[in-house]
Amino acid sequence: MENKKTVVVGLSGGVDSSVAAYLLKEQGYDVIGLFMKNWHDDSVTISEECPWLEDSNDAMLVAQKLGIPFQTIDLSEQYQERIVDYMFREYKMGRTPNPDVLCNREIKFDVFMKIALNLGADYVATGHYCRKGETTIKDHFGNDKKIYSLLAGKDPNKDQSYFLCQLSQEQLAKTLFPIGEILKPDVRKIAAEQDLVTAEKRDSQGLCFIGKVRLPEFLQQQLAPKKGVIVEIPSDLPKFKREKKDFDSQISELKYISKKNEYHLSDGKEVGTHDGAHYFTNGQRKGLAVGGTKEPLFVIATDVNENVIYTGQGKNHPGLYRSGLFVKNDEVHWIREDLKIAEDETMEVMARIRYRQVLEKATLHQTSTGLYVIFDNPQSAITEGQFVAWYDGDECLGSGVIS
Repeated sequence: MENKKTVVVGLSGGVDSSVAAYLLKEQGYDVIGLFMKNWHDDSVTISEECPWLEDSNDAMLVAQKLGIPFQTIDLSEQYQERIVDYMFREYKMGRTPNPDVLCNREIKFDVFMKIALNLGADYVATGHYCRKGETTIKDHFGNDKKIYSLLAGKDPNKDQSYFLCQLSQEQLAKTLFPIGEILKPDVRKIAAEQDLVTAEKRDSQGLCFIGKVRLPEFLQQQLAPKKGVIVEIPSDLPKFKREKKDFDSQISELKYISKKNEYHLSDGKEVGTHDGAHYFTNGQRKGLAVGGTKEPLFVIATDVNENVIYTGQGKNHPGLYRSGLFVKNDEVHWIREDLKIAEDETMEVMARIRYRQVLEKATLHQTSTGLYVIFDNPQSAITEGQFVAWYDGDECLGSGVIS
């Protein structure tokens, strides 16, 4: 390869990014390894679970083994501002943010990418299980224009396209996903064959690049505990019977389908207490500590203003389900800007509201105020602050924050 291209790989100290770096080197790129330090409050990490020191050390050993330059960059200030502060704000409002999607949009593919490009890199690469496609279309002036697509990873158990659902054309243009075509067991096999220290390492859980953070304790440092009541809502509450209504306009029908149920203390009975509604999220089952019910209780709604948690018995409780959701216009993001729908247009898609959820049939309705996503089948625990991502086949077309 004449004038070799330079790639900066985000080495996290895990097996996926290690193998990504190895493959790029094999393909003839000039590879530089960078480890991002995003956190230095060790009081809330569970120390046995890979604190950043162990990870940066593993990343360094991998770089040595591959014979590539390596450095650590400290992004903890940006991480604090863009991720941690944002999460606190969201939790305070009773929403449930997704730190992984945000970390990719704000840190790995923004702050980190800018640093890499300033180092003279042509591309940034990560160990994500997804693929990048490219097509050429004609623009308004008849010139060729490259369009990039974000595609699901080949490994159906590991596809991470959902976590990258907020990326832009500019970011995709500069990104490589070396392991997107490979299955996880083969990634481990390559690592073992190359004698990389990370070959057997367990996949990290918890906030990206922080190691495992005890989320409630982490939040409690900032959000003071506040005693409140847990109310159980019976599944035969009259408001769950949604009778067929006549709507005067399509918008009022979309609003009706997407509206979340509101509950009052009088709708159910008190069954326990909690330490703060802002620590809980829809669909949550653990941490309620209420016994004596026939089926386990699930959170069906939280009211942070009144500090009440509403629950229902069993995972089929009607309070958990609804068929539609709404995304405000300024929180709608199209990766494929060329496919974006205009006001009053609809598009049939497959969509998911959380990572690893099987894709579900849905229709997008663009209105003057925002985008409605209406599912063919009711979805469990649609949660404000999380991301909905929509697909055509294995291509992620766009995403938005559920409001």
